[in-house]
Formats: sequence, C-alpha cells, structure tokens
Amino acid sequence: MPKLSFSRRPEHKLRRRIAAATVLVLLGALLAGYLILRGTDNDVHKGNEVEFVPKPPPKPVEEKSYDWRYYHRDLAHTGQLPVRLSPPFRRKWVFGGKVLMEFPPIIAGKTIYFVRNNGGTYALDSRTGRVRWKKRIGTESASSPAYADGRIFMTSLAGGATPGKVVALRARDGKVLWQMPLSSRSESSPIVHKGVLYLGSESGTLYALWARTGRVKWTFKASGSLKASPALSGNTLYIGDYSGRMYAVWARTGSQRWASGTSGRTFGLASGNFYSTPAVGFGRVYAGNTDSRVYSFSAATGELAWSKSTGGYVYSSPAVANVEGAGPSVYIGSYDGNLYALDARTGSVRWTAHAGGRISGGPTVVGRIVYFADLDSTSTYGVGVNTGTLLFHRDRGAYNPVVSDGRRIYLTGYSSITALEPVSGKKKRGQSARR
Repeated sequence: MPKLSFSRRPEHKLRRRIAAATVLVLLGALLAGYLILRGTDNDVHKGNEVEFVPKPPPKPVEEKSYDWRYYHRDLAHTGQLPVRLSPPFRRKWVFGGKVLMEFPPIIAGKTIYFVRNNGGTYALDSRTGRVRWKKRIGTESASSPAYADGRIFMTSLAGGATPGKVVALRARDGKVLWQMPLSSRSESSPIVHKGVLYLGSESGTLYALWARTGRVKWTFKASGSLKASPALSGNTLYIGDYSGRMYAVWARTGSQRWASGTSGRTFGLASGNFYSTPAVGFGRVYAGNTDSRVYSFSAATGELAWSKSTGGYVYSSPAVANVEGAGPSVYIGSYDGNLYALDARTGSVRWTAHAGGRISGGPTVVGRIVYFADLDSTSTYGVGVNTGTLLFHRDRGAYNPVVSDGRRIYLTGYSSITALEPVSGKKKRGQSARR
C-alpha cells in the first residue's frame, strides 16, 4: 500500500505571506516615523530648541604672525583667522611641482610644511618659498601634517610594508624620530594636545598616541571607516565615520560620550558617509555628509539641531566663524557647485556663491573673506562673509583653498603653493580683485 503524504506548502505560503506583510507594515511605520522626524522637506529644523552658545566676534589684530598648525588651523577645525588681510594681492613666490597636493599646508613660525600625495614631505621658508628640507615618508598620502613642540606628525595611506603608518619628524631638519605602523590606511589629518596625538584610520580605529614616543595610550572603535580629522573642544574629541554616525569621545580615556546618527540619537538611523572633518563652535558640531546634507549636533548631548540639504555630495569640511556684521555662520561647499553660508543656529541659508564646478575641500575664513576652490575650473575664489560677493579669483586651485600667517595667504593649487601678499598704498586701491 502506498504511503500517504500531506503537503504543507499552502500553510507555509500563508505563513510567509503573513510574515512578509508584517515586515512591510513595520517598515512602513519606520519610514513614516523617519519622515515625520526629518520633516516634510527631509531636513531637521530644531536649531532654536538645541543649546547654542554664541560668542562675540574676535577682534582682528594687525602686524602679527599667526601659526596654522593643523588642518583647518586649530584643534576645533574652525578654519578661521581673524586678521585684517584682504585683496588685492600680488605674488610673492610660487613653489611648483607635478604631484597632487590634495590637502593644504600648515604653518609654524616662518616655515610651511606639507605632504604631496606620493608621500613627499616638504618644509619651505614662508618668506622665500625655498626648500628647507624634504623627506619621503611613504608611497601615498592624503592629509595635512600637524605641528607641536618642534615636531611634525603625519599619516600615510601606504607605508611600504604596512598598509598605513603615522610618522613623527623633527621640524628643523626632517629627521625621523619615530614611526608606528597601522593595521589599516589612514588619511586622517592628526592633531596634538598636551603631548597626545589623535588620528583616525580606515579600520574605524581612533588612536590616541603619546606624541614623544608613538606608544598607544588608548584606541576607540567606530562602526565605520574614519577618514576625517578628529576635532577637539574642551575635553572631548568629535569625529564622524563612514557608517553615517558622529561620535563624541572623552579625550583622556577614549570612552564614548555619545554617538548620533544623521536622524539624531533618539531614532538612531544613519545615512551617507562622514568624510567631512567636523568643526566645533557655538556649542555645536558641524559636518557635511555624502547624503548631500550639512548637519549640526549639540556638542554636549549629540542631539541633532538641524540638517540642510544641498544638491550634491558634501565632502567639504565646514568653517565656522562669527565675523562682525555677519553673525555666527557655517561656510561649506557642495558638489552642486555652491558655497553655502548658513546660520549656525538654525541652518537657514544666508547666501550662496556659485563656483565653476564641484567644491570638495574645506573653505577657510581669513579676515572678512571666505576662500574656497573647485575641482572643475581648478580655481580659487574669495567672497565677502556678509554677502558672498566675489572679491578674489585665481586660476589655481582644486581641493582646499588658502592658509595664512596673518601677513600673507598661501594658495594651494593642484600641485603648487603660491604666496600672495597684500598690495599697499595707492596700488592697493587701484588693483583688480581678480589679480
């Protein structure tokens, strides 16, 4: 007698359909909640509800030389130098070459330090452009060095036998003092504070190293790659990762203070990648994201205060400044070809300035002018902080625009540095802003 069999397929199909329907309902609820949280225009507008600490505009100081020791000048990466320095400019010197300089130089005393993308490291006399020394620290680099206590620190994407490394050089002659191999590549521009060196890596590791020896003090593990430079404000480090999360980490211990996604801490969703180096100011953390938005988080809690959509990727690192007459503002570029001046409290647009192409690097504020460069026309522009009116243009540039020591601006071209000094007296009044 043949065995009888009972098919369970209809029951299985019914269960699968019920499960699928349940999943769809849950996803719909999550999506609805997400859209409600983000607002009808897909941006968050809580700037007036989240703590904001405005500070009075710093007073410009004349005839004084300033250091620019880190990427975007200071530990908080504000990208601002409050001096009286404005166009028109005349060329003082040009240092040329053929290898890309994706990241800008730094300045310490009367010396400019920078790294080309092939790992070539240079020290130039800021007055003449002459080479003081040069050194090859790896085979591939994409970051700015840092200066502290007579030493230069830099990271490498490829260090020969290792996938990446961090190197300390003696500033006066380029002698290698120590180098530490990393488990992954790094294009994170380092910072140094109180004898401790901080940097990120593509493995998602945030490092704290003793600057004198290179020994590890602590490490912190993020959910995604850390491409940006950490920003330090008070006793806290801030950095975003490639999973779309922003972190606040206690600088002394490496323990997490808070983590926030691009939808805020409560909902926890994240989108895009944080390549943009964050800037800290006014009690907030600001950064761009590849989801086309600019974000503002509370520095104390991680609460998302606002987001602002642009028309393209935002790899650019913001500059934050409160220049007299302009108010607390965030200046940041987008791949949509616009430089945005945003109200630092609310994220509303003060003005936009259109470039010749995609803006990838971080703008800088020197005096009352915002400088930025674009990839497509390979030009550098300077616009007024109040209105975005064009005041400066040079046919050199690509990624990051200018740094300054208060006496000159140093323009970063695709593979060159150009020193420009202000024209004085009668010539200054008659020169074109496009010189």
